[in-house]
Amino acid sequence: MEPISVFTIGYEKRKIEDFVERLQQFGVNVLIDVREVPASRKPGFSKNKLKEYLGRFNIMYVHTKELGSPKELRQKLYQDNDYDYFFKEYRKHLKTQMSVVRDLYLNTIVHGVSCFMCMEKEPSDCHRKIVAEKIKEVDGNGLIIKHL
Repeated sequence: MEPISVFTIGYEKRKIEDFVERLQQFGVNVLIDVREVPASRKPGFSKNKLKEYLGRFNIMYVHTKELGSPKELRQKLYQDNDYDYFFKEYRKHLKTQMSVVRDLYLNTIVHGVSCFMCMEKEPSDCHRKIVAEKIKEVDGNGLIIKHL
């Protein structure tokens, strides 16, 4: 069986139209929002508006609050910009969410072209890269991760 690809994307510095166009370029049909709080000041990127807009393009929206970075970790990162600490602690948090990770892989990712979404433009600055890495560990699936 050929390995499955999963994408990640950040919406920072993107307009909703360009964001969706990018998803379409790669055939994404499931957008998995990994923000703990799926709200945004940026037009079109709050949960209900985003879900509605994606629906126009036959892209399913899935919100997984459990995979979001906990508020206290985000607040500490904003204060001290210590990404090493943030990612170390987020990995600990993610270990407590492995049933969600496994379910997401088995019930969503294997059935379509999926993309993890958060705000940060660069995957190196975002927890979504760790979510993708953890999904790759499920059953040694050989998942290929591509950042858009």
